[in-house]
Amino acid sequence: MLTIAHTAPELGSMSHHEFTIPLERESEEPIYRQLIRHIRAQIESGALPAGTRLPASRDLARQLNISRISVVNAYAELRAEGYLSAHAGRGTFVAGDHADGEEQRPSANHGHPPSHHPSEPAPVADRSIREMMRLARKPGVINFSSGSPPPEFFPVAHLRDAINTVLDRDGAKALAYEVSEGYLPLRATIRDYVSALGIRCSPDHVLITGGTQQGIDLVVQSLLSEGDLLLTETPTYLGIIDIARTRRVQIHGIPMDEDGLRLDILENYILDRHPHLIYVMPTFQNPSGRVMPLHRRRQLINLCAEYHVPILEDGIYHEFRFEGEAIPPLKALDEQGIVIHVSGFTKNLLPGLRIGYVICNSAHYERLVRVKHAADISTPSLNQRAIHLMLERGVLAQQLERNNHELRRRRDVALAAAARYLPPGSRWNQPQGGLYLWVELPKSGPTAAELFISAIQAGVAYAIGNVFYTNGAGSYHMRINYGIQRPAEIEEGFKRLGRAWRDLAVDYAEMDKLPLL
Repeated sequence: MLTIAHTAPELGSMSHHEFTIPLERESEEPIYRQLIRHIRAQIESGALPAGTRLPASRDLARQLNISRISVVNAYAELRAEGYLSAHAGRGTFVAGDHADGEEQRPSANHGHPPSHHPSEPAPVADRSIREMMRLARKPGVINFSSGSPPPEFFPVAHLRDAINTVLDRDGAKALAYEVSEGYLPLRATIRDYVSALGIRCSPDHVLITGGTQQGIDLVVQSLLSEGDLLLTETPTYLGIIDIARTRRVQIHGIPMDEDGLRLDILENYILDRHPHLIYVMPTFQNPSGRVMPLHRRRQLINLCAEYHVPILEDGIYHEFRFEGEAIPPLKALDEQGIVIHVSGFTKNLLPGLRIGYVICNSAHYERLVRVKHAADISTPSLNQRAIHLMLERGVLAQQLERNNHELRRRRDVALAAAARYLPPGSRWNQPQGGLYLWVELPKSGPTAAELFISAIQAGVAYAIGNVFYTNGAGSYHMRINYGIQRPAEIEEGFKRLGRAWRDLAVDYAEMDKLPLL
């Protein structure tokens, strides 16, 4: 713990304020997040009034014996949230008037209550994530942070032909509202398509959505009320964290091992907290790339059936396999109707068309349709009919084969580049499919968040790991989308990343307590 007594100009006078920062150096929560949390709390409590001047980043870093990058990142995020203001030549000050009521205080959740357990650190602010995404799109930056496949994978010529054919065939009908359930021929084709994966259903159990993300959101809205508990893997898909926060439901992450969700911990948590829904991505999980084996899938279904907890299965990466044996989706193993399956064509055909689907039994289907109708009436008919025609013509199957062949090539280049350029002590998985490499950096150097700005300056970007955790953990992890870049860019990107880490790690070598950073 460090207490800094400093003076601050306030209403023309000088007053003293105690600036207390108790760092938990063994915590999974990154140092810069701890700084943000403590400074924000003291501003909101009035301990640091408006106009208080904070220590310079270099001075505070030296007194706390931490990297200056941690202080710089914390001050930058607090400025973005409206807590601090910076004045050239004068320093960093507490901004505004935070003493006149709760409604005038900025919130890290931007108007939403916390969607995490009260004892857990707050998730990274949405504004900070958007800022990172903006920096990653700067010209000259090799961007590994995206969650999409590369544009050259998209069958643009097939789409053009399909749209022209649909317009010639259906005319104005293709531009009218469709029923909320979705275009019936597309629902029937999806029924046939998923039967090859082992999923048995009727078109009446298929709901067309505006992409997989909307499908997940509709399930959350249909099954959970404000304050209800949603369980997920940790780390997990960033989108489910965003949805939980927006829909004001609690979210808690269950740890994984090499086989996915830890069922022993899950069962204890079910008994203690009685969750209303469990979200999992059992195949090529985002971000870790893990695949849940068959026996664990059966155990998960049996466990949830015993305690009457529905499972939301995200199958968006299920077919992105380029080696190893295919495993049936959870829905294909579901004999009790406990699994709701969500997937779509946004990753393997055309993301901009936003066509996804939900498969569930009658108990939930009607409620989902009502929520879908209230959300957007229907998914665009032209898009549905074009995707239907492309499925009928076998375009998806051809595209998957080509894409998976190229993804394997890019995966191999990424693995070789990681071994060549990343610092000693780094660890990563070797995915059998999907888009991502999940990397853990050595704790002798900067965290992924601390490294980010230096990496941007070196011309490379990635997704920082702690945004995928419900409790702010994963500070030394990063997710790298090797699928989005061509082999030459993959090689150069890892080279830049390794150089950025080495340059920043020099500062850490001068400190005595390296593992504490």
